[in-house]
This record gives sequence, structure tokens and C-alpha cells, in this order.
Amino acid sequence: MDNKEVSLLKRALDRQVKARKQAESILEAKSKELYDTTRHLQEVNDRLEDMLSEKSSELNEIFVNIVDPYVVMDLSGEIIKMNKAAREFLECDPDEKVSLSSYIHKDYIEYTYNSLKSLIEVGTIKNYRPKFVLKNGAIKHVEVNGSIIYDRDRKPIGAQGIIRDISQDSEVKELLANQKKQLDIIVENSPLGIILTDNERIIKANEAVLTLLGYSNTEIKKHSLDSISCPKNVSEAKNLMKKMDMGELDNFSVIKTFVKKDGKKVHTKTAVSAVKNQIGEIDYKVAIIEDITKELEAEEQLKASENRLSSLIANLHTGILVEDEHRNIVLANKMLCNFFDVDIPPHRLVGVDCFSAMKDHKGLFKNPDFELERIDKIIQNKTLTLSDELEMADGRILERDYIPIFNKGVYNGHLWTYTDVTISRNYKRNLEVQKEKYSSIIANMNLGLLEVNIHEVIQTVNQSFCTMSGYTEKELLGKKATDLIKITNTGTMPAKSKKRLKGESDSYEVEVIQKDGSTRHWFISGAPRYSDSGKVIGSLGIHLDITVQKQLELQKETLVKELEKSNVGLQEYAHIVSHDLKSPLRSISALCTWLNEDYQDKLDDNGKYNLAMMQEKVEAMDNLIDGILKYSTINNDTIENTSVDVNEVIKEITDIIYTPDHVKIVVTNKLPTIFADRTKIHQLIQNFLSNAVVHIERENGLVEIGCIETKTHWQFSIKDNGVGIPKEYHEKIFKIFQSVGNKERSTGIGLSIVKKIIDLYEGQVWLESEIGVGTTFFFTLKK
Repeated sequence: MDNKEVSLLKRALDRQVKARKQAESILEAKSKELYDTTRHLQEVNDRLEDMLSEKSSELNEIFVNIVDPYVVMDLSGEIIKMNKAAREFLECDPDEKVSLSSYIHKDYIEYTYNSLKSLIEVGTIKNYRPKFVLKNGAIKHVEVNGSIIYDRDRKPIGAQGIIRDISQDSEVKELLANQKKQLDIIVENSPLGIILTDNERIIKANEAVLTLLGYSNTEIKKHSLDSISCPKNVSEAKNLMKKMDMGELDNFSVIKTFVKKDGKKVHTKTAVSAVKNQIGEIDYKVAIIEDITKELEAEEQLKASENRLSSLIANLHTGILVEDEHRNIVLANKMLCNFFDVDIPPHRLVGVDCFSAMKDHKGLFKNPDFELERIDKIIQNKTLTLSDELEMADGRILERDYIPIFNKGVYNGHLWTYTDVTISRNYKRNLEVQKEKYSSIIANMNLGLLEVNIHEVIQTVNQSFCTMSGYTEKELLGKKATDLIKITNTGTMPAKSKKRLKGESDSYEVEVIQKDGSTRHWFISGAPRYSDSGKVIGSLGIHLDITVQKQLELQKETLVKELEKSNVGLQEYAHIVSHDLKSPLRSISALCTWLNEDYQDKLDDNGKYNLAMMQEKVEAMDNLIDGILKYSTINNDTIENTSVDVNEVIKEITDIIYTPDHVKIVVTNKLPTIFADRTKIHQLIQNFLSNAVVHIERENGLVEIGCIETKTHWQFSIKDNGVGIPKEYHEKIFKIFQSVGNKERSTGIGLSIVKKIIDLYEGQVWLESEIGVGTTFFFTLKK
């Protein structure tokens, strides 16, 4: 290392030593300054603590003398100190140890715990509002504002606070809240619509308004009263609103038409009131809306009704005369003028003295003095008089009604109505003559007549009924019919009586025990009996003794049952006989076959012919037995109706029956599908076709099948160009065992089976035929 480097290191070391000394000097100075500062702060702190003690004493003196209760408590809630106001409020002695938590209402314990926790954490508490339960049981609402008390080390050692009794304020607030709730309930449930508005928009609307106009609560707040009003009402309402804003009006009422959300109009009576603040300015307006749509419609209908009534009175066929209490004419119509030969129009009669007018026209009456006296008497009595007759000099008869008019018990006049009853009175006289005539007929007719009132009490009987029942007229009149006439089927009469009261007529049969104890059968035709006003007042019965007919019916029913039983027996017998008869026939047929086979070389032509004839006769006998069996089994019990396509049936038949080569079967039009028994329809058509094809002797035979539709039936036709059928056989061939011609193989049963099947379907069968030209069979089947 050279000298230069050593020199540099020495200088660096010197600088470092100097710097260390300078730093130590600075550190010593700063330490002294810090010590002085600490001493100064201690002195200041002591002075502050003395000042705080002095201030605390002063504050204690202030809090002791304040009006509101003041308490100091430890952190467990034990009261350490309180002022006089606190002792009086908490009702405790100066030396009494009290825990503030003992005053807390049970519902506020958790709230108090959370509030105390917040006090300790934050250091202060404001507006803590629990309920206190005092020693006398009184409950007080209080508001507590307080703070934490710290020791010198800033540790919380207690709390202090002011307790203010706010019970009265709470009661007032609660009362106001309840009143507001009640008011809201009243407003929301009011049948009248209520709207709060500030002219620009609707602030609030109750449910009645929303329902009336069809808006939701949100939608209606987007509108003003004018925007939902009919344009015709807007200007009037605006003027009134302007006057209210200017202070000229506090409230007003107007007929207003609103436009609902769906575009329909609703007419209302709207009352608007201004709600002002304390300085007299309008805060908002209240509109009370009452729906008067129905009332306005009713008024219009009433006006229309009045107009119709006026028109009706003017054109009535009844004379109308209304007089006031002084007998001056108030109203008259054209018909009244016609009745009394008055030439002037009815409206010019108003105000005329009717008493004088009657005197001037008394020559119109048949008995003038009597009629004038009668009118005065009716008016003086002032009681309702109906159907009083007035005879006119020209022979007319007027029927008049007098109706007094009272208003709140005060007589205001009367109404006369006049009706020309000349024709009806003459008709009534003629009716009485006719009644006497028919009464004589009824009294002597063979049908029993009985008239009763609504309580079944007998009013009228004729001699025939007395004879039928065995009672005299004296024994029957005034008695209850059900007490004398004993009906075996007791449930019938009460039901029939109820029908009469409803105005219904009907006929029915009853079994009656007569006075002598014998049983008879009656047929009764009953009808309600009406008063002149159309009210049911009883019933009228015409009685016919059908005992003989009933006995015949019973005999007929017995015979029918026996016939049905006999038919069943005959059907069973037919099956047995067919079996028993076919057995020997089969034996005969077999013997003939064996004879022919065994003795063929020994039999001459005559013998062979006789054996062939025997076989043919046996076969004919077998066909006859089958025909009889088929005929006997055709009845309603064997029918199984289904949809039957007649075109298919024709095809099936043509496939199985023998058709000569020279004969052609043709369907002229499409045949229908009918609802019937397929087997019966098959039998029916097969018999017709089988008969047709075997009776054609022409070189080119033709059978044509067709059908037309009528309203109730299907009409079929089967036409052939065969030999024809003589007219005398047209009815005969449909009877059993009857046939035409020399066809020995025919049993004579086929067409009788046809007739029986057609009868089952409520149809008819007939034919048209010409000898040498052909025959057409027609038959109908009900749809």
C-alpha cells in the first residue's frame, strides 16, 4: 500500500470520528429537549386534571339542579348518583340503591342490551327510547341521552345520562298514527271515489276511483283530473279550479264526465275542496267523486217514461179525467171528450170547473139527477170506488173507477177512468143465457162433472157424477172431495192438484171405491178453473166410468200374454215337428236311393220314374218344413239391427242363388246403407230374386233392382220381364201356402216370409204386373 492510499484512509477515519462526535452532541441536545418537553407536558396534564376536577364539580352542581332526571350509573346498571328530579321520577329514596335495569319493560330488554353495548363501543347514546315500569305499575315512555365516564387511563368506569319523560308525546303520536290509519281505512273503503291532486297530476286515488275508472294505482298517477275528463267538462272545471287557486272558492261541486281506461264514459257528481297549510296556501285539492251514471240514466228513462205515459194517456181507449180538490180539471184525454161529446181539444179543458160542466151536459145521462147525486156522493166519501156503472141516454153503458189522490195524508184531488162496456155487458147477458143453456146440458149429460176450489171443497156436481159416486148432491156439496171419493192409488190426486194450481191440464185413470164399497175405474179429464182476473181458484173434472172397458183391457192383456205364451210354444213345437218330420223324410229319401241303386237293372222306366217322383216329393216336403220353420221364427225378438250395405247383400245373393244363363241381374242405381237385421234383409231380397229369375221364359231375361228415398222410408223395386202375375193373385201370393202357376217345387211360403219381414220394419209391399210383359215388386222399409 503506498503513502497516498494511507493518507486517504486517515482522512476518511478522521471525518468519521468527527461525524460521530457531532451526532452524539446532537443526540444529547435532543434528549434534554425531550426531557424538558415531558416535564412540561406532565405539568400541563396535572393542571388539566385539576381543571377537569373543578369543571366536573361545577357540572355536577348543574346536573343536580336541572329539571329533567339525571343519573350516573356503573356499567352493571346500578345507579351511583341521581338528582332530585330523577328520584321523584323513579320514586326512590336518596339512600336507596337502585338498578336502572329493574325499570326496563320486559319487551325492551333486548333493545336495552343492544343500546348499552353501542354506548360502550361508541361512547355516547342518543334517542334511546325504552318503556319504564315504575314502582306503582305505571308505564312511561322515556328518551335517554347519555355518555360513558372514563378514568384517567381512558377506561370506561360508568355512564351518565338525562332521562326525559316522553309519554305524552308518544300518546299523541300514537293517537295521530291511529287516526291516520283510521282515515286511510275510511278513504280506501269509501264507496265514494277520493282523489288528491295538485292540478298538475293526481297524487293519490282510493280503490273506489281505481275500480270506477279501470286504472291501476301507478297508471292513474300519470294523469291529471283534466286528462281523464270528457273534453266537454274540462273548460268548466278549469275555470272553477282557477277561482279556487285565486282564493275565490274553498270548494265547489260540478257534474263531471270521466273517460274510463276502456274508453267508456262515466257520469259523476264531483265535489272539490282545497286543503290549505298554516299560512293559507293550498297544499293540494281533494276531489270526492260519486258515480251518478245510473241516476242520470234513470232520469232519462223517467223522462222517456213520462213522454210515453203522456202519449199512452192521450191514445188510451179509456177516458181519463183528473180533478183537483176544488173539482177543477187538471188532465183529460181525447177518449173522455168522445164519451161526453166534447168538441174542444183535451188541453183546453184544463182549469174548467167539472161540477158546472157536468150540469151543462147532464142530458147525456139516462137518469141525470141520480147520476149527478151519485157523483157528489162518491167524491164526498173520498174512498176508492171501482166498476161503478153509468147509463147513458143513447143506450151506452160506461164503467167508471174513482181513485182519490192523497199526498202525505192531504187530499189533492181524484182520478176518474171511464170505459165503454156496452158490448161486454150485452155479451155478459148473452153469456148468462148460454150458461143456463149449457148448465142444463151438463146436468143431463152422461159424463160426471165435479168442480172444486183450491182446498178440494166441492162447489158443483151434476146428476151423472152423483150416480157414478153413489152420493146425493146434498151429501157432496161443501165437503172435501178427497174425504168422500176414495182413490186406491192415493199418490195420484195430490200431484194432480199441484198441476192444477200451476195452470196445467191433463187426463188420467183412477181406481175408485164407491159409497157402496164396490170398485170402479174412472177416466178423469182435469183442468184448472180461473177467476175473472186470471187467477187459479180451483179445478174442474169430467169423469167417465170406464170399468167395462178396463175389464176388457185386462182380459185383452191376459189373452195377449196367453197368445205370447202360445206363440213361444208354437215356435218350440215347429222346431220339434220340423226335426221329427225331417227324420222320416230323410229315411224315405235314403230308401228310395237304395232301391234305385239295388234294383236299377230290374226296374222298368215306370218304376224309375216313380222313384224319382218320390225323391222330388220328399225334397218338396223338406223345403216346405224349412219354409214353415223360417216363417214361424220371424219376429222382433230375433232382430239384431246393424248398418247394412244393400249393395253388398245383392252381390252375396247373386253369388249363391241359381241364375239361368239367359237371365241378367242389374242394379240401376247405388243402393243405400240401412239400419236393419242383415239376415232378414238377405232373406227378403233373396226371396224376391229367386222368384224373379225362375219365372222368366224370354230368350233375354232381365231383373232390375232400384231404390228411391222418401221422407220416412226407403222404397225398393225389383222388376223382371217374366211371365207376369194375374191381377186376382196380387193379394193372394203374400199369404202362406199360396203360389201362382204350376211350379210344383214352390212351397207358397217365400212371399209370406217377405211380407212378415217388411211388417217388422213398418213397411208395405205391393206389385204391378202385366201378363207376358213382366212384374215389378215394390216394398218399403222404415229408416
